[in-house]
Amino acid sequence: MPKPKPLSQEELQVLRGLAPEWQIDALGLGMRRVFLFKDFGQAFAFMTQVATLIHQQDHHPHWSNVYAKVEVFLSTHEVDALTLRDQALALEMDKIWDSLIP
Repeated sequence: MPKPKPLSQEELQVLRGLAPEWQIDALGLGMRRVFLFKDFGQAFAFMTQVATLIHQQDHHPHWSNVYAKVEVFLSTHEVDALTLRDQALALEMDKIWDSLIP
């Protein structure tokens, strides 16, 4: 598999529009989002669905969970920057979030 390419400044601008809830580092090194749920069960359901996706994509975020809060940090380790892999995972996580939160 070829080494992923870091997102350009133009691609980062597009990503900001596609994923407005994510805080994107100005240099394009990473992106962060906090997901808040009504309780631990809902947070765990989110993490379970995302874990399946992560395993399929073989692209693992830094994430943590405390009760109803899930914090996620995305960056592609091979290039120490954001890539299309991070963008795709963030957008999929947003879809899962939208499916769980009415």
